[in-house]
Amino acid sequence: MAQNNSSFPVKLYIYDISRGMARQLSAAMLGRQLDGIWHTGIVVHGKEFFFGGAGISHCPPSGTILGDPEAVVDLGSTEVNEDLFTEYLDSLAESTFRADSYHVFEHNCNTFSNDVAQFLTGRKIPSYITDLPSEILATPFGQALRPLLDSMSINPGGTNFTGQR
Repeated sequence: MAQNNSSFPVKLYIYDISRGMARQLSAAMLGRQLDGIWHTGIVVHGKEFFFGGAGISHCPPSGTILGDPEAVVDLGSTEVNEDLFTEYLDSLAESTFRADSYHVFEHNCNTFSNDVAQFLTGRKIPSYITDLPSEILATPFGQALRPLLDSMSINPGGTNFTGQR
């Protein structure tokens, strides 16, 4: 068996769930320019994995209702095989990333992507993604919208992850 068969590419798919509206309206509404409202997923072993209101889900890469990602970041590669990764996701689905633990600001798809990226590659996802919720909440408009946004749950589709092999 060739050595490169034990290394698997890991990508971060980045979507703007505002579909360009954040770029157009954020300066007027928040007093600062936002390039997007980010949803992320990790692509490894031929699938895209993400966290939302339904818990951990997966789909073919770019297979959510969000379509093609706005950007793809190469996070490097991992030696974590699919079986070990499935066990890891099973443990997350039962503990840290249960559907009822989703929170649009504090515990969302980007939290999941960041944790999974670190597990697989030792690298974090870009800080402009993970810092966005606190930046929004630091504005008066963000504080005014918080009660509404706290009740929201993002679910871009896909198949709920239940340890499928």
